[in-house]
Amino acid sequence: MSDMNSGSGSGSGSGRPGLRGMERLSRELPYGVELFHLRPEGSVLFADRDGARELGPREEFLRFIDEGQFAHYLVGDARTSPERPSNATFKLGVVGPRSAFTPHAHGGEHIVLSLGHAACGLYDAPRGRVTEIRLFPGAMIRIPEMMPHSFANRGAKPLNILAANTGFGIDHEDYAITAEEAERRAAPDAVADGRGALGTVDRVATDYGLLAAALRDIERIQRVRGVGATSVKERLAAGLRRVAAALEGPR
Repeated sequence: MSDMNSGSGSGSGSGRPGLRGMERLSRELPYGVELFHLRPEGSVLFADRDGARELGPREEFLRFIDEGQFAHYLVGDARTSPERPSNATFKLGVVGPRSAFTPHAHGGEHIVLSLGHAACGLYDAPRGRVTEIRLFPGAMIRIPEMMPHSFANRGAKPLNILAANTGFGIDHEDYAITAEEAERRAAPDAVADGRGALGTVDRVATDYGLLAAALRDIERIQRVRGVGATSVKERLAAGLRRVAAALEGPR
């Protein structure tokens, strides 16, 4: 994640290509307005009235489910829950090169916009199988609540995503239920807390044993097949997008 660790100070106007242009734009922004430039190689430039800098995980990003993955909240925060509005979160995520999240299910609906070459593994319960969807830059996928899934970056650069979740922030117990957690909730000695077995999503009568089995299936396929790879055409297109960003972005 070295591409995300070189954030410079506000108003420096140096460092990453495009930062000087963002610095010039910052002088025109009204107070309270924030401008983001999500660059094709995975870096994120930020500008507001106080100047421009590159966002990096050391200050502006939170841990995003797994080590090496990061999130920057735009709406809501890590403690968002049905009992604590805003009732939804919207965040910028950074997925490490050629890495994948631990398979999980969210207590609420999940929408992800991929700005690079990603892959999403989804458990199709009626068919009893895992379906793998290759995502391309600009692809947006909507995943129902409690559907087991995983998300991977097939590329060799950090991947920027925009993710919206209804109801839950990262700190909530039902934000990302892994196989291990589902097995814990399915255990015979799990103690109900008045809302169901150790979680709020029991309002939809979740069978945690089946959920754990589906997540283990995704884990198994992830171990066997890996995160996938980019094709020659995709790598060529990525190079062309970097050229386009250099031509079109702030200079």
